[in-house]
Amino acid sequence: MLNLIWLKSLIMVIEQRSFQAAAEQLGLAQPTISQHIQKLEETLCVSLIHRVRSGCQPTEYALRLLPYAQSMLRLQDRALLAVNQPSMRIGASSNIGIYLLQPYLQNYRHKQAFINDKLDIVIDSNPVVAEKLENAEIDIALMEWWPGKAGFESQIWKTEALVLITPPDHPLAKLSSISKSILSGLNLLGGESGSGTGRILKNYLQECQHFPTVSMQLGSTEAVKQAVRAGIGISLVFASSVVDEVQHGSLCAIPLEDHALTKDIQLVWRQQSTIQQKQPQFVEYLLSS
Repeated sequence: MLNLIWLKSLIMVIEQRSFQAAAEQLGLAQPTISQHIQKLEETLCVSLIHRVRSGCQPTEYALRLLPYAQSMLRLQDRALLAVNQPSMRIGASSNIGIYLLQPYLQNYRHKQAFINDKLDIVIDSNPVVAEKLENAEIDIALMEWWPGKAGFESQIWKTEALVLITPPDHPLAKLSSISKSILSGLNLLGGESGSGTGRILKNYLQECQHFPTVSMQLGSTEAVKQAVRAGIGISLVFASSVVDEVQHGSLCAIPLEDHALTKDIQLVWRQQSTIQQKQPQFVEYLLSS
């Protein structure tokens, strides 16, 4: 078993590059810090710290251990808060957290006088949100793609239409809709990775001979919108993410033929251990809204 106190000492030694400085930061004696590191090394059967003239240097093994040690200490903090200061941490992938969730959060805040949940919000990429959910760093997640895993429950919260966005002067901007044949031959700008759009496209275009190419991966819908406005390319995004731009005329949003290309927003939460409360209050609120 890895002792959290030992891990905390290791982290501090790496940060301070000194046993003495680490001891002062933690309010412990230097021999105690040395003992913690020694016990960790004995447990793992590896050397963790090199003493050199310039200070203490972590070994390769220590650097491998470091992110896990930090994660374990964060999890400890979450566990203590869950017992002593209950709160609900919500994770959302970027598109959902930025373009869809905010009005619901505001409405929920108005009901706080009658609801005990304290909410904290984390917005990140879909893979990071999924990882945080599995590591118990968040309690509820809203994601564009979720593979389904044991110990979690999920439901579709909303279904979002995808549209092709172009500059106003682009040839495709004149079309009322985009057919499969046109879509399959396009060169697109990519947005947030791990959001499942590629899987949806593959299923939607499975009968076509060609498949859209991705010329540039930009990492977020905001970056994609700016690139399209600058004339760098075109892309597929949530219809809800470009409402303002379409209204102001800086972008054109063209629906897919028969509005056939959509994405299900997954609401995911950890299974409750008690029968009395099957769903967290915030989950019930979102599903009923």
